[in-house]
Amino acid sequence: MSIEIRPVTHADHAAWLPLWQGYLDFYQSELPAAVSAMTWQRFLDPSEPTHAALAWHDGQALGLVQWIFHRSNWLVEHSCYLQDLFVSPGLRGTGVGRLLIEHVYAQAREAGAAKVHWLTHESNSTAMQLYDRIAERPGFVQYRKTF
Repeated sequence: MSIEIRPVTHADHAAWLPLWQGYLDFYQSELPAAVSAMTWQRFLDPSEPTHAALAWHDGQALGLVQWIFHRSNWLVEHSCYLQDLFVSPGLRGTGVGRLLIEHVYAQAREAGAAKVHWLTHESNSTAMQLYDRIAERPGFVQYRKTF
């Protein structure tokens, strides 16, 4: 299967939105429509540090990846946070997820970032099989306080 990974454009909103909603559903999350709308607008704004790409096959979007470049107190170079990754359920295990991650790796290298990092839920064992092959798991535990 021939897969093309390309950055989102204004014309891709109708393809992106169901994948975004699928991602939110997977993590049993809901966001106000205004948050999703702002997220989409940020992807299209070249002054924003956040980016998105879709995986395409025969004119159909199969998956999404979204990442943010940010500063680090531990590096001179920027870091790249792969914030969101989603592949349509019927296509998991076909290599689409790996291609999306490799796309972020390439974008990070091109931007001069020193590393790419991401989180996943401990129950996401299928994805973790891929992640364990293409990245290292440093063992940190996340804590957060939402305001």
